[in-house]
Amino acid sequence: MKKINAVIVTGIFLLMSQIHVLAQSAPQAKTYTIAPYRLAITFHKTTNLVFPYAIKSVDRGSRDVLAQKAKGFENVLQIKAGIKNFEETNLTVITADGKLYSYILDYTDNPSQLNIRFAKTPGEPAISFPEGKTNQAELENTAANVANQKRTLHGIADKKYGMKLQLQGLYIKNDVFYYQFSLQNQSTIDYGIDQFRFYTVDQQKIKRTASQELEIRPLYSYGDTSTVSARSKKVLVFGLAKFTIPDQKYFRVQVMEKNGGRHLEVKLYNKQLIRALQIK
Repeated sequence: MKKINAVIVTGIFLLMSQIHVLAQSAPQAKTYTIAPYRLAITFHKTTNLVFPYAIKSVDRGSRDVLAQKAKGFENVLQIKAGIKNFEETNLTVITADGKLYSYILDYTDNPSQLNIRFAKTPGEPAISFPEGKTNQAELENTAANVANQKRTLHGIADKKYGMKLQLQGLYIKNDVFYYQFSLQNQSTIDYGIDQFRFYTVDQQKIKRTASQELEIRPLYSYGDTSTVSARSKKVLVFGLAKFTIPDQKYFRVQVMEKNGGRHLEVKLYNKQLIRALQIK
């Protein structure tokens, strides 16, 4: 009986020893800490995050932060504050290469950065088009073609202070809208162009959302957008990713004078956007 007990004890001891050895030799899982980026955003301006790969997942720590992918792009995330002075929160983004980006978000009235790019290499293109979409060469060629087209639209214009902004034509090719504008200076003072701005705007501003006043950035601009000399006229073409808007929204185009107040704007509605002409 004693011999049997001794054998059992010895067997248990050997078994436990083997388990201990296997536990020590098994590969240990390594843990890594992903340090979050600190990012300050505001209520009145949109911050653009440009990633090297398409965005697959976005998670907000709070509803006080508004976030959406830019229309027509796979790798651009637009964020802004939904309310002023929100409490510190976080944002998580996962891209197509499996990388996780973590952010700690704070509120500020004047962010130091509005456009932040995370790139694989410095020379890499900043914007990723969805597969099969228009490339830069096609944008340039089509915009040049549009610039030479005769006017097809009437009545979409703004005129004041001797300046006139008019939409002469609207075209579409490969999911890109091409807006043909004329900017005429009938005054004796040169008009310095600060910027053209493009927005979709809610007609009823009851509840603030990310799309209440969403700025859309052009894919391409054709023509000299620096100055319109006195008593002269320029034709400018802007290519924007195709979009449509519901009835309660409109599309606003603004041109701002540099160091001046002769600002102009025109509005378009969905019924006008859907009548864009095909161009080869």
